[in-house]
Parts: sequence; structure tokens; C-alpha cells
Amino acid sequence: MSLIDHFLRPHRPLPTEASTKSASAWAEVDAEGRLVLPPELVKGFDLKPGTRVRVDEGENHFRLHRPVTQLTKVYIEPTVACNLDCITCFRNEWEQPTGQMTDETFAGILHGLKELDPIPAAYFGGIGEPLHHPQTPTWVAEAKALGANVELITNGTLLSEEVSGQLIEAGLDLLWVSIDGAQPRTFADVRLGAKLPEVVENMRRFAAMRPADHHPKPEIGVAFLAMKRNIGDLPEVIRLGKSFKAKHFSVSNLQPATADMQDEGLYTQVMHNIAYLEATHLPRLRLPKMDFDEPTREALFEVFNSQLNMEFAGNNWSGASDTCNFVESGTTSIAWNGDVSPCWPLMHTHTSYLHRKPRLSRKHVIGNVAERSLEDLWLDPGYIAYRERLHNFGFAPCSFCGGCDLSEANEEDCLGNTTFPVCGGCLWAQGIIQCP
Repeated sequence: MSLIDHFLRPHRPLPTEASTKSASAWAEVDAEGRLVLPPELVKGFDLKPGTRVRVDEGENHFRLHRPVTQLTKVYIEPTVACNLDCITCFRNEWEQPTGQMTDETFAGILHGLKELDPIPAAYFGGIGEPLHHPQTPTWVAEAKALGANVELITNGTLLSEEVSGQLIEAGLDLLWVSIDGAQPRTFADVRLGAKLPEVVENMRRFAAMRPADHHPKPEIGVAFLAMKRNIGDLPEVIRLGKSFKAKHFSVSNLQPATADMQDEGLYTQVMHNIAYLEATHLPRLRLPKMDFDEPTREALFEVFNSQLNMEFAGNNWSGASDTCNFVESGTTSIAWNGDVSPCWPLMHTHTSYLHRKPRLSRKHVIGNVAERSLEDLWLDPGYIAYRERLHNFGFAPCSFCGGCDLSEANEEDCLGNTTFPVCGGCLWAQGIIQCP
């Protein structure tokens, strides 16, 4: 009996317990020794007969990964144009064309979403400012009309009363706003052309315009890009977010897009500290939950940099290493011109800096929604094989080494990976950079 047969058998309802958390479910082993999953999990993870599912064994558990054939979220880039000139943006050093999505291209995306069951979530965002495209609120409404969960990220400067009303009326589920400073000076230092008081006022108005409810929609999230120049503002940014009822907060590190931004990074030690790597053969330190305050601050600071394999409250800190969350989450990305790429970082050819050297990330395009359906592109055999490669992540450790010339591009690596693209230098895969 194959492993997949253990998971895909039809199954009778299982008893429930009042104490069981909503995120938990019970499986059972039948008389033939086959593991039977609850039907809601089989449906929710699209476990059709014959689906391949990766299984990882832990100390007290085993974990099933989402099958690489399940598409759960589509990142949609309405435009690469923006009304700001942020010092963190890849547009500072690239030679890519500037353009915006056409109605025909979005219609192709919408048709592709409609053909899928269940309909994936849609996330409007990319290199440019989504609200710089006048059709974005309309497209949000059209995606919601299909039944998709819809998110959008904005710099907040174009969130007028009219646009706010359009997004709320459209049924947007979650609005992310990027706030990289808590003081007008520190904010404007990063987001050239923006004024913090205006963005905060826009967000407070947006929050107040939502229909009254115990759980008002759209929900609000704050995205913060952490650097040496602004990390001290993070506590106040969180307080600002609470002032306009933010429910979600996401912090990411900087990927330097220009040479002069290299000294702003906050992960030099992380890149070499074994506590953040897969190192089960080294001494392990298990920490319980405890107060982070004056009595513990100095001791914990030293322990966190002790070069031990670190575990906190049962969770290993290395868990984010060599993991492509774009694949794990079942996402794909669509650029403004309809090109489909595996992830946001591969939508556009761009240069960033790794280990004090420029690194060229060449874009990787599976196909275009004007020529092939979204489902056909998602199930392209070469694309599936690529996602399976990322599950195993058999790439050179360029993020932590970076010693050879091969680390200066995503085209091949020192382990003999010559099938483009190689992902050993991807900081998203190391949990250093994350998208909200």
C-alpha cells in the first residue's frame, strides 16, 4: 500500500470534542492500518487521488505539506509605477520597462481564477503602488464577486475618502499599509515624497468608514521594513497601527537594492549564527517562555548569540531555513504584463546586494495569461518540477556563504545546479525577508 493511499481514502465523520481548537482535527487509523484524514482537510488541501504529499517526521509528530499542485493565492501586480521614490525600492537600480496592467490582462486573470475550485485568494501588490492604477478598486470588486479572499498593500498616500469607500464597498478583506517610521522625519527619510501625518490620517479615516461590527472589514495590517535607521521606531509604529485599529503587523528585513543601503541591514550575525540554521548535530538549548524584561535582558541577549541550536517554547528557530514559503503556501505571481512567475522576487530582473557584492536575480517566467490559462500554467510539468525542487531545497548555501562568483547571480551554483533559477541566495527562503 502506497503512502498516499493512507491519506486519501473516503472516511466517516470523526467524533469531536468541545476542547478541540478550531485549527485542530482528528484522524484515525482504520482496520487495515491506513490513516484516514477528515474530509474537510482532504477538501481544504485539494487531496485528490494520486496527489503527491511530502511528509516530514519530527520528534513527536509528522507533518504533511500542502501538495505542490494546490494553488491558494495569486499575487497580482497592477502596475510597476509609483508616486513615491522610496530608498528601499528595486526601481532605484534596474532597467525594466514601466507599465500598468490592461483590462484585457486582468480579464484573463479573472477568468483563470473563476475556473479553479476552490478559488484562490488574490493579493494586489508588487513593485509599484497598486492604487496608482485607477482600475484597482474595480478589480478588487470583481475578484470578490467570484468569492475570492482579497488583500491589497498600499503606501497609504493615495487612500483618499473616495478610494477608501470604493475598497470598502468592493468587499476587500485586508488592507496592508507600509509604515517604515514613527516620526515624520524618519518616515520621510525612507519614503521620499510621503508625509506620515497624512498617511495616518488616511488610515484612521479608512478605519472609521468601515461598517460597524465586532469584526469590521476590511481588516487592517501594518507592514514595517526594518533597518538600522528605523528599528527604534518599531514599538511606536505598532502603537500608531493600533490607533487606526490595525489587527495584523508584519516586519521584514531590508534587501539592499543599492550599494549605499548595505550598511542598513539587521541580519549580519543571523547569516552566520548556527542557532538559525539546521544543525541538529550540535548542542541544543531549549528555552521556556519567560519574561523579556530588565532581569532577563542581558542573559538572554548573550544566550541568543551562543552558537547553539536554539529551541524556544518547543519551536526550533531554524525552522524557516531553506524553506520557500511561496511554494509552501501554494502561491504564484502575475506581473503587470500578464507574465506568470513562481514568486514575487522572480517577477522582474533586478540587482540587490549580498555579502557586500551585487547579486543579479534574473526573472523567471512560466508563461503569460494572454496565451495560456492560469490553471494550465500552474500545472505546467516544468513548473511543478521546480516547486518540488524547492520543497527539497537542494541548493548551495549562498545566503550564508557567498564566497564564490556563482553567488552573484541566480543562474547556477557550486553544487552543480545548472537548471535556472537556483535559489540558494534567496533571503525569503531563510526567513530573513518576508512578505505580509
